[in-house]
Amino acid sequence: MKLSKRRFLSFASVGAAAFVFGCGKDATAKARFAVTYSDAEWKKRLSPAAYRVLRQEDTERPFTSPLNSEKRKGNFVCAGCQTRLFSSKTKFESGTGWPSFYAPLAGGVGTRTDYKIGIPRTEVHCARCGGHLGHVFDDGPKPTGKRYCMNGVAMTFVPG
Repeated sequence: MKLSKRRFLSFASVGAAAFVFGCGKDATAKARFAVTYSDAEWKKRLSPAAYRVLRQEDTERPFTSPLNSEKRKGNFVCAGCQTRLFSSKTKFESGTGWPSFYAPLAGGVGTRTDYKIGIPRTEVHCARCGGHLGHVFDDGPKPTGKRYCMNGVAMTFVPG
């Protein structure tokens, strides 16, 4: 694909806007959440992998989470604060390598626009502690058409 001057400037503008407006970690960090701890306390409470994802907005490697194969009835909760996020009833196999759901539980998650890769995506975080969970996309199954692509290390499973 040949990159025209106009297209190049369009891409450059999006990237510059993302840089200038700081749509990375700081947007969630400035929000107020019911559960808050110092960075040192989060490091004590979480595994190193969960800390990197929940508090530093990292992404776990695909196909590494044991939650990918979780088939029991129950709820997926935040590994940081135990807030109920997703019901097993909404889990589906997306083939992406991350646990995927077509709908969150009411009040469990919040979203914001994330420009980290230069294009807007919808980041999903825990509504109670602000921990980064993953992203939501518009290519999921009915009835919502959404695919909540979550990092398994950011959650734990509670059977029930």
